[in-house]
Amino acid sequence: MTPADPPSAPSEILPEGAIPAATLVIMRPSGAGPDEILMVKRSATMAFAAGAVVFPGGRVDPDDYLVARQHGAGFAEADGAARVAALRETLEETGLAVGWPALAEKDVAEVRQALLAGTLLSDILAARGDRIAFEALVPFARWCPNFKEARTFDTRFYAIAAPPHGHELTVEEAEHSHIFWASAKDTLAMADRGEVSVIFPTRRNLERLAESADFSDFSARSSRFPVDLITPWIEEREGQAHLCIPDHLGYPVTSEIFDRIRRG
Repeated sequence: MTPADPPSAPSEILPEGAIPAATLVIMRPSGAGPDEILMVKRSATMAFAAGAVVFPGGRVDPDDYLVARQHGAGFAEADGAARVAALRETLEETGLAVGWPALAEKDVAEVRQALLAGTLLSDILAARGDRIAFEALVPFARWCPNFKEARTFDTRFYAIAAPPHGHELTVEEAEHSHIFWASAKDTLAMADRGEVSVIFPTRRNLERLAESADFSDFSARSSRFPVDLITPWIEEREGQAHLCIPDHLGYPVTSEIFDRIRRG
């Protein structure tokens, strides 16, 4: 891949064929120091970001739009469906139920297995008479990197406070190999030591998260910035190609030398 492949200027236009997706930053108090964030390591066999450490999430399914129409009054369809996808994917991938206040901890494993077996979330909600707490999610970013060697995802980023839970979280083995809690600073340090791999969007968002002490602080900071579409572009700086993002969206680092970046 050459630096000519990504866009050469910032773009507000969604790349053709971009797949709607959502990801969720789940934050919990650590007792000492900044909040910890739930991270998962993608399986080495995955087509996208194989072996990388990421936030839970995935593509938006057709049923997510139905749930959004049924339960997400007041939310735009794409935003509502992405919120549903973020919560559903997190439950499937980690066994943690967030934004679902009526789901008792004793029922989480059964609902997770039903989802993994193909039962639609809309059917589960209807049978239980439950609703999703759309308002619990804080939207803070929307990324759509456009690299030729990777699938193009239009990913909406949300943050949420972790609910109390006593059961052990486990990965869905078809997609992930490891799960852990760590502060944003600690995960970045692990990446710098070569202990974990992070792709460009994950690193930029970890840097942003590292500026906040806890979920409340991050929510307040995020409210100061718009959620604009981010499609990184290539720019020549001091004789080297840099991958860049806009500088008005709350990110402390907005460029990185292109050859050092893991893209997907």
